[in-house]
Amino acid sequence: MFSIIQAAGWPIWPIIFASIVAIAIIVERLWSLRLSKIAPRDLLPSILEEYNRTGTNAEMLSRLENNSPLGRIFVVGLRNVGNSREVMKESIEEAGRSVAHELDRYLTTLGTIASLSPLMGLFGTLIGMIEIFSSNAPAESNPAQLAHGISVALYNAAFGILVAIPSMIFYRHFRAKVDTLVMEMELQALKLVEVIHGERQI
Repeated sequence: MFSIIQAAGWPIWPIIFASIVAIAIIVERLWSLRLSKIAPRDLLPSILEEYNRTGTNAEMLSRLENNSPLGRIFVVGLRNVGNSREVMKESIEEAGRSVAHELDRYLTTLGTIASLSPLMGLFGTLIGMIEIFSSNAPAESNPAQLAHGISVALYNAAFGILVAIPSMIFYRHFRAKVDTLVMEMELQALKLVEVIHGERQI
C-alpha cells in the first residue's frame, strides 16, 4: 500500500486526508441517524400515558428532553400545552427546524468531499502529465521520470474516483434518511398536538 502511495506522489495526500474525513463522517452518521435514537416509536404512547396520568412536571420534561431529538420537540409542545392549538403547533415546528438542522450536521462536508475528490484526482493527473512532458524534453529523455509521471496520473485519478463514489452514495443515503426522520417526527408531533387537544385518540 505504501508503495502505491509513493508511486502516486504528493498529490495523493489531500485525497487520502479527504477519505479519512469521509470515513469518519460516514461512521458517525450511521451511528447517530438511527430511528431508535432520533425518533423512538414507543415514545409518544408512553408520554401521552404519563401526561394523562400526572400532567406535566419538571422531572418529566427534563427526562424527555434528554431522551432524543423527538423528545426535545415534545418538550416544546408540552410547555405550550395551555395555549391554543395553533401556538402549540407553531412552537413545535420551530423546534423541529432546529432538530432538522442538527440532523444535517456534517452532510455538507461529505457532499463537498464527494464533489471535490474527482477534481483532486484530476489535479494529480495534471501533475503526472506535466512530469511526462518534462521527461520527453528534446534535449533529454528520462524513462524513470516518464514512468513516475504515468503512475502519478493514473493513481490520483483512480483514488479520486474511489473516494468520490462511496462518499456520494452515503451522502444521498443520509439526505434521504434525514428527510424520512424529519417526516416521522412531524407526524408524531402532530399526533401529540391533536391528542392533547382532543381531536383524535391515542
